[in-house]
Amino acid sequence: MSRALVTGATGLVGSHIVERLLADGWSVRALVRDASAAAWLGDRGAELARGDILDGESLRAAMANCDTVFHCAALISASGSWDRYQRANIDGTRAVIDAAAASRARLVHTSSVAVYGGGARYRDAPTDEDTPLAPLDEFAWYARSKRESEHLVLDAHATGELWATAIRPPMIYGRRDRQLVPHFARVIRTGFFPLFAHGRSTMSLVHASAVADGAVRAARCEIAGGRVYNLANDFPVTVADMVQLASNGLGKRVRGIPVPLPVARAAFATLAGVARLARRDGMAVQLPDAVNTFSRDNPFTSERARRELGWSPTVRPEVGIPDAFAWWKEHRT
Repeated sequence: MSRALVTGATGLVGSHIVERLLADGWSVRALVRDASAAAWLGDRGAELARGDILDGESLRAAMANCDTVFHCAALISASGSWDRYQRANIDGTRAVIDAAAASRARLVHTSSVAVYGGGARYRDAPTDEDTPLAPLDEFAWYARSKRESEHLVLDAHATGELWATAIRPPMIYGRRDRQLVPHFARVIRTGFFPLFAHGRSTMSLVHASAVADGAVRAARCEIAGGRVYNLANDFPVTVADMVQLASNGLGKRVRGIPVPLPVARAAFATLAGVARLARRDGMAVQLPDAVNTFSRDNPFTSERARRELGWSPTVRPEVGIPDAFAWWKEHRT
C-alpha cells in the first residue's frame, strides 16, 4: 500500500488530496499544527501527525516511511512584509525538499499560475507551461514566493536530489475554501454584484477536486518528473455564471450591475494608490490585476495535463459552485 504525507492537509487543496488518496486506497498521514482542529481528517481515515514544515524534527518524523509527499502548505495572503512569504513558502519548501530527499520520497509541489505574473499571462497564444516567466513586481510577494519555491523543487529534481513535479492551479473553489468563496459570498449577500464587460469573460477557475486529481495523477506518472502542469480550466465558467450559481447556493437573489471597463480600471487604480499610501504594497499590486481577472478570458491551457496525465475533471460547475457556497453558508464563522 502506498503511504503519503500531505502538508497543509486542513487547507482547500490539501484536504481534497487527503480525501482523494483515501478513496483510492492510500495510507495517508496529514501534517497538522492543531490535531484537535483536524480531528475530522482522522475521522475520515487519515493519520494525524502534529508538526510544522519549518520544524525539521517533526517534519522528518511525519515523513517516515512515506513514499510520496504532497506539499500544499503555503501562505496565500497576509499583511506584513516579504519576510513572511519567504519563510513560509520558500524556506518551508526547502525544508520539505530536504526531508523528502532524506526519506527518498517523491514530491508533488502545489505551485500556482501566479508564477506567470499579472499582465504577461495575457498573450495572443494560450499560456502554457513553456511560456517564459516575465519579471515580477517587487511587491508581488505571493507570486515571487511561489515562483522561487517552484524553482527549488524543479532544481532539486534536475540535480538528482529527488523525484519531483509541480502543479499550477488558478483560483480554486470547493468546500472548505477560505479565499474565493468567502470573498464572493460577502459581495453577493449585499444583493448586488459589479460585472465588468457584462460578466461574459471566462474565469480562471477550477474545482479543488480537479486539482487533487491532477496532483495524484502526477505522482503516479513517471514522465511527470521535473515537469509542471497547469490545472487551470476544468470547465468554462463566466463571471455571470459564477455569480448566478453562487447566489443559488446561498439562496440569495442578486442583481448584476454592469460597470464600464474604463470606470473599473480608474476605480481600482485609485484604490491601489490608497493602498500604497497605507503601505499595503502587496495589495496595491493585486488590485489592478483584479480588473483583468474579472474582465478577460482565462488565458491558460491545461492541454499538457490532459495529454500526459489523463486529467479529466468530473465535478461540473452547476453542481460544484452552489455546493461550495452552500457549505460556506452553513459553516462560516
